[in-house]
Amino acid sequence: MIGGLASGLRSRFPILDQAHVIRTMAHRVQELLVLVVLAIFPKAIFGKLNCSSKAGDAPVAVAEGSNGYCLSWRLAVEANNIRAWRTVPPQCQRHVESYMTGGQYDRDLNLIADQVMAYADGIAVSDDGMDAWVLDIDDTCISNMFYYKGKRYGCDPFDATGFKAWAVQGECPAISTVLQLFQKLVEDGFKVILLTGRDQETLGLATFNNLLNQGFLGYERMIMRTPAYKGQSAIIFKSDIRRQLVEEGYRIWGNIGDQWSDLQGQFVGNRTFKIPNPMYFVP
Repeated sequence: MIGGLASGLRSRFPILDQAHVIRTMAHRVQELLVLVVLAIFPKAIFGKLNCSSKAGDAPVAVAEGSNGYCLSWRLAVEANNIRAWRTVPPQCQRHVESYMTGGQYDRDLNLIADQVMAYADGIAVSDDGMDAWVLDIDDTCISNMFYYKGKRYGCDPFDATGFKAWAVQGECPAISTVLQLFQKLVEDGFKVILLTGRDQETLGLATFNNLLNQGFLGYERMIMRTPAYKGQSAIIFKSDIRRQLVEEGYRIWGNIGDQWSDLQGQFVGNRTFKIPNPMYFVP
């Protein structure tokens, strides 16, 4: 009898020890899951963003150089979900530099150009000379990337005086993909109208020569900002110019620009195409 009792106790204690171990392991697993969730969702640690944060400001909890955040920021900029931003977030300087110089920007341009040509090829160009495309100039036809490299790819605030000094030199290189697209549109019989917010009085000649030297030949006209539009937003200025073009009889089949303000407002055209630009915002 005593032997049977001892045998029973020996058979039960291991079971009790095993149950304790299992409960302990389950508790440890729960703790690990909590740590994983907090690591994935840092807002659970740092709280929600302050409601007073400005558009485009980076969360305080985002680690400097966080490529994940900067990729999301750039996508939001291109989708026009972040507006009126003044500078690139400092921790995104390397991300923007890598995007602009590492090949992805060029690949994006090529894809956009393919879409433009697929659309343009389906248009029966009339012989009345009124089938038009409107193209922006800065960072659509010619690039200011060399200038913005010195401004930390948009991390520094916009400097109107510094930019004018750069633009008056007339050394902006052509964006080769857009140059080829421009040439194809001209060859196909479209009237290409270049519409820019650059000041005509101070930058007219420099811009004309810059475009000429970079191979932009055969466009219908170049329209720049005159004193009559001084102080007006790009949307208002460009909308009014496009209105005048339509009243002249032009059919605006397409509109290409690197800023949303190039493509918004009135008389924007049958289709618009956005060129990527994460370096600055023009309202």
